[in-house]
Amino acid sequence: MAKLKLKKGDTVKVIAGNDKGSTGEILKILVGENKVIIAGVNKVKKHTKPSAQNPQGGIVESEAPIQISNVMLLDGDAATRVGRKVVDGQIKRYAKKTDKILD
Repeated sequence: MAKLKLKKGDTVKVIAGNDKGSTGEILKILVGENKVIIAGVNKVKKHTKPSAQNPQGGIVESEAPIQISNVMLLDGDAATRVGRKVVDGQIKRYAKKTDKILD
């Protein structure tokens, strides 16, 4: 399994798929599946039966996972690839487009 270069809380841009061009913050990373859940992106509707927590039932809208290869990190306004390099004995993430340290 490859080392993932994105973290929870990063702002990313979708570069492929139905939501191409939209941006959002990473809410959750599904490491085993190589997928991420992004706020406001890839919304799906799920029909739910009435239950104790939701006595009304109805249609619930939520974010579905998207493949991690279909997103790029935003550095300012531009999407950039992420690299790793050693700075002061520690491995840090950096934006390859601007060569700026991210962490």
